[in-house]
Amino acid sequence: MERGLIVFLNGTSSAGKTSISTELVNQKAISFYHLSIDEFFSHYNDFVNNKFPDEPTREIDHQVVSQIVDHSIFSVYVSTIKLLSEMGFNVIVDTVIENDRSFNDFYNGLVDHPILFVGVRCSKEELTRREQSRGDRLIGLAHSQFDNVYSYNEYDLEVNTEELSPAQCADKILNFIKSDQDYSVFKNLSKREIIVS
Repeated sequence: MERGLIVFLNGTSSAGKTSISTELVNQKAISFYHLSIDEFFSHYNDFVNNKFPDEPTREIDHQVVSQIVDHSIFSVYVSTIKLLSEMGFNVIVDTVIENDRSFNDFYNGLVDHPILFVGVRCSKEELTRREQSRGDRLIGLAHSQFDNVYSYNEYDLEVNTEELSPAQCADKILNFIKSDQDYSVFKNLSKREIIVS
């Protein structure tokens, strides 16, 4: 049995990754599972809030919480993607590579798996407009991620969500997969050097 294909969508918050993922899951030609990093964190937060609903007896800074759990949850996310691919399932990875550490974690965990690396692009102006119209995102989040996310500028395929609808982006991805073109960009990238200050 072959490993499942990982369709890795990299783009800022509000770039349109989840909308494209929904279109890919809903089409009938190729079966996919959708794994969103936002959902992973949301499910963890729901679990903690439901399991331990009492107010904490000690104040704790959000940054401390992040240092304690964020990387562990992220590691489970990467491991789950790897597991599903090992089991033969095709997986859509809906995430933001916003720093070298997260890239290296993905690279270490997934480099031996079949990965179609897709850049999901959108202008800063349109990202801001989307954030304002959505109402569920911190205004400026996408702008703050922009330069880091798009420093990864080598992809097997790129889609621009200002020019194409989510359905058209999904069709472009599916046509690429069906064409049997090689997708090896992710494998050929190099791990990033982490500078510790």
